[in-house]
Amino acid sequence: MSLLNAINANGENVDLSDEVFNGFKMNFRGDLIQPTDDDYEERRSLWNGMIDKKPCLIAKCSGTADVISAVKFARKHDLLTTVRGGGHHVAGKATCDNGMVIDLSSMNSVHVDPEKSTALVQGGATLGDVDHETSPFGLTTPLGVVSETGVAGLTMHGGYGWQTRKHGLSLDNVISAEVVTAKGELLRTSAEENPDLFWAIRGGGGSFGIVTSFEFQLYPMDPQAWLLLTIYPLSKAKEGFELMRDYFPDAPEELGVIGLIWSAPDEDFIPDEYKGEPVFIFLGSYTGSVDEGEKVLKPFREMGTPVADVSEPMPFEFVQKAIDADFPDGRNYYWKSAYVSELNDDLIDLMIKHGSDRPSPLTSIDVWALGGKVNRVDSDSTAFYQRNAPFMINYESNWDEPEANDENVEWTRKAYNEIIEVVDVGSYMNFPGFGEEGKDFFSKSFGPNYERLKEIKKKYDPDNFFQGFVSLE
Repeated sequence: MSLLNAINANGENVDLSDEVFNGFKMNFRGDLIQPTDDDYEERRSLWNGMIDKKPCLIAKCSGTADVISAVKFARKHDLLTTVRGGGHHVAGKATCDNGMVIDLSSMNSVHVDPEKSTALVQGGATLGDVDHETSPFGLTTPLGVVSETGVAGLTMHGGYGWQTRKHGLSLDNVISAEVVTAKGELLRTSAEENPDLFWAIRGGGGSFGIVTSFEFQLYPMDPQAWLLLTIYPLSKAKEGFELMRDYFPDAPEELGVIGLIWSAPDEDFIPDEYKGEPVFIFLGSYTGSVDEGEKVLKPFREMGTPVADVSEPMPFEFVQKAIDADFPDGRNYYWKSAYVSELNDDLIDLMIKHGSDRPSPLTSIDVWALGGKVNRVDSDSTAFYQRNAPFMINYESNWDEPEANDENVEWTRKAYNEIIEVVDVGSYMNFPGFGEEGKDFFSKSFGPNYERLKEIKKKYDPDNFFQGFVSLE
């Protein structure tokens, strides 16, 4: 009798008997979820509603031993396998049809050592899990800007956030990590132990193994940080982008800002005539002293007469949650990014044009101010190569109606292609669309690090068991 009807990486059928499956189950402490189980629909869904895949088995791991058992089981029986941490990556590579998902979402503990200023973070933790545990100690580490994002995916592909200019990318603050390899072995990686694998997982993504835990460096944080959230009419967009261009070469590194074209929310603090209309927004945070932050943020809050300004000091943990509601589970997402060596007038005019013809009011066009510590790290010191750009443009297409998928994806690709005709120096792997451009897309973004990544892949996973997101075949 066949209990599991699965496929392998080549799409060929793999039928497993109940005897084989029950043998696996006896050595697995977590939950093994199948399509007939009541919680299957909930467990198979990802943050991006566009991703609608149906694995034959979800192995929800309780700890590292379960991860090792799941890898060995999948290898022994040649199962198509994907890995889920937070399930927040826009490309949806955390799941598959008719294969097995190794799900780390229950492995979300965070242990803080306040004396060493470090945190041990399991591979299924979210940014919010980390902030919750570090905040009582007045400590922090640079992560992203939406608290429900998974730490593992964010970190292994980079990790931009409000503190990036001050403390570097998330991956720059990883001291060590434990990785389950394609052989089912647990390896500790650091600058001294398995340094080639440590180099690869910091920027190369999940193609090398399953990171079951990270050790992060932590930094002191003042009790209050500034949230910058100032909204202007769309007519101020050009001036806003020009302000970012001129201000950030000499900006304090405690300041992180995104300038974006979006639609004004339907909130009480927005005048009725602007609700739902295209606007220009400064969104950001200042993590130095509150008094100094008020001075630093003044140019962004007084560029003209704002539609609304709800900037204020607050605990940094709350800053990290400020835009969570704008990116709910189940919404449809398709995001593309491009690094920018110069935020010139042609790019600004092009973004404003695109901002006026967005097919969804939920879609935003964002310019992230980069620089700071990221630029001071050598491009070959980790797998993450793109360290020299002063800005990054993101086309974050968001919509709720499934029937509008094609329209929104097509618009994003067209707008992105127009952008890279002006500047084409690579993309950020956390905002990659679906990576549908293939090998050229990855080689451009990783530069000379791409060849080294391929060599490390051959060493640790020559059979491409961990397909990950980045193509290294």
